[in-house]
Amino acid sequence: MNAITPISSNGMMGGFSMPSFGGTPALSRKQKAAIITHLILTEGAQIPLANMSDDTQTALTEEIAMMRSIDRDTMISVVEEFIEKLEHVGLSFPGGLDGALSILDGHLSATAASRLRRKASGNTRVDPWERISGLPVEQLLPVLAEESTEIGAVMLSKLSVPKAADLLGKLPGDKARRVAYAVSLTGNVAPDTVRRIGMALLAQLDSAPPKAFDTGPVERVGAILNYAAANTRDSVLEGLDEQDADFADQVRKAIFTFTNIATRIDARDIPKILRNVDQAKLVVALAGAKGAAEKSVEFILSNISQRMAGSIRDEMKNLGKVKDKDAEEAQSAVVTAIREMESAGEIFLVAGEVE
Repeated sequence: MNAITPISSNGMMGGFSMPSFGGTPALSRKQKAAIITHLILTEGAQIPLANMSDDTQTALTEEIAMMRSIDRDTMISVVEEFIEKLEHVGLSFPGGLDGALSILDGHLSATAASRLRRKASGNTRVDPWERISGLPVEQLLPVLAEESTEIGAVMLSKLSVPKAADLLGKLPGDKARRVAYAVSLTGNVAPDTVRRIGMALLAQLDSAPPKAFDTGPVERVGAILNYAAANTRDSVLEGLDEQDADFADQVRKAIFTFTNIATRIDARDIPKILRNVDQAKLVVALAGAKGAAEKSVEFILSNISQRMAGSIRDEMKNLGKVKDKDAEEAQSAVVTAIREMESAGEIFLVAGEVE
């Protein structure tokens, strides 16, 4: 046996009692639990005793302390009974709301899951840090940024090193330095204090209302305007300037159009991008570019082989005049290819804004 189900406070093992049997009528259920616990630990296996309540851990320890020795036949009888009980178990449940939530994760509605997590966080037997450690960096970062330096230091100390490093790297420089120094002062923090901090943070995280959208308003508006016609995009941005200049500025930075290729694409990625764009569409997009978009044309052609660039220029000349509608459709296809590659992590956009 490599592990064992926790022992309950009434001397039960794995949720079922260990009744006395003919060979050892003098042994209580707690004594049998003590025998099994001692035997398994002696064999080097792990038992999640910390998952039990403090009272149960104390009772089990005291029971082991009071026992002296048992004969081999008694030990074998206890082990055989325990194994027999385990063999009759058809299905094991995790126990508690937190365990149930781990099984049903991804199958419950956001509202129901949030309500149940708040209820589970009130259970004093649950280790809050176990669940906090499993949350994504994006969810932990706002809490870390808002909390005091001391609380932040405790949080980082309880997380895995890679996740703590990721969080620290996303904090503003001054805050990151103060939190990092505060970690050196956490050596004498009492375990009960660390647990209470975890419970408070978990309650705070669980109290956040579920989001109806996966992305923020800036990203959503920017994505919509990416696919809108140029005149529609310009009109909307002008209106946003009048309503909320700061929001409009953020949306401009989230937008990526054909014009932005010259300023937001790494020159080394151009050949990779062109392999994902239909050649005919590319020629139309380049031939129909006007104004500021002409910078992107030269940027693209100057970052591919001279032979390929010359071939494309010849095709552009042969194409003649391109209708604005056709040019915009072709440029949209190029932008779509870039966006798909960015989403797949194949390329990265340089920070910038729409012109």
